[in-house]
Amino acid sequence: MRKTLYIIGLSTFVFSCTSQQNVKKNTYKPKTPVSQAKPAVKTPVAQTPKPKITNEHGVEFFTTNLADPAKNDNTASYGSIVSAKPIGYKVVKTYFPAIAQNFRQRYLILHYTALPDDKSITVLTQQGVSAHYLVNNTGDNEIYQLVDENKRSYHAGVSAWRNDKNLNDTSIGIEIVNTGYTADATGKRTFAVFSDDQIKKVAALAKDIVIRYQIPATNVLAHSDIAPTRKQDPGPMFPWKKLYDEYQLGMWYDEAAKQNFLALAQEEVPLKYNDPSFIFVIQTALQKFGYYVDLSGKWDDATKKTIEAFQYHFRPQNYDGIMDAETWAILQALNQKYPAK
Repeated sequence: MRKTLYIIGLSTFVFSCTSQQNVKKNTYKPKTPVSQAKPAVKTPVAQTPKPKITNEHGVEFFTTNLADPAKNDNTASYGSIVSAKPIGYKVVKTYFPAIAQNFRQRYLILHYTALPDDKSITVLTQQGVSAHYLVNNTGDNEIYQLVDENKRSYHAGVSAWRNDKNLNDTSIGIEIVNTGYTADATGKRTFAVFSDDQIKKVAALAKDIVIRYQIPATNVLAHSDIAPTRKQDPGPMFPWKKLYDEYQLGMWYDEAAKQNFLALAQEEVPLKYNDPSFIFVIQTALQKFGYYVDLSGKWDDATKKTIEAFQYHFRPQNYDGIMDAETWAILQALNQKYPAK
């Protein structure tokens, strides 16, 4: 009996020791506090403050220009605001203006009236033709407004420039009092000069319009540019270079670029003048610059008149409608400086 108890006790001891060896020792480790990620704080997007609408005698005005000169886009209204007045409802300007808009006024077109002052006023106000502004020749400081800038005036007629047509829809027209031209028995035209006072008025008016509507240099044009087969105004006596040099208005070529093209043109023009492929190249260059001309490969009447219009604007010393070496060099220099986009 004593032996049996001894064996049981020994077995219990061995089992107890073995069990303790198989149990892993647990050591206390303090828990590291887990840092909670803070929610991202959204920075409020700064809203461009809405320009103020002013009210004068019941008419609302909004005269802040938000234009992007590179795009002629993202603009706000300029001038008086025309709004609907639905019966029983109120139109409010709480969210005015949306930025997705642009100006109707994308071109500035210059004309002469071919009439004296008094007749110019009568024709442009009482007949089926008009302009937004009329620059008189009376020596005063007045410029006559005839049509609201937000409205279409009937000054351009059938017209085109680059990819645009019917430019009454997208332009402002300035008429300048001038008697135009007289023609001799051979048909050669002699154009009347503009007074210095008129040119100063035109420059100041054009500068104001171009800045407000961000009109690019390529869109400041003569009536003869946009309708070369029909019109000659404002003619070769209009000082385009003066406007470019002194007022930064419109287009003009760089003399160095012209000289670079001139040497080759002097060889090329006499040699290839009557070659249809060369005529096609000339017509393509005129079209690329902006003129609406058919690529006929012929010195047809429309092409000659287009060259004449080009010379009125950019080579007024000789406007015979013949594409000589200097005219060809000037055209290439202008295409280089003002590429179509």
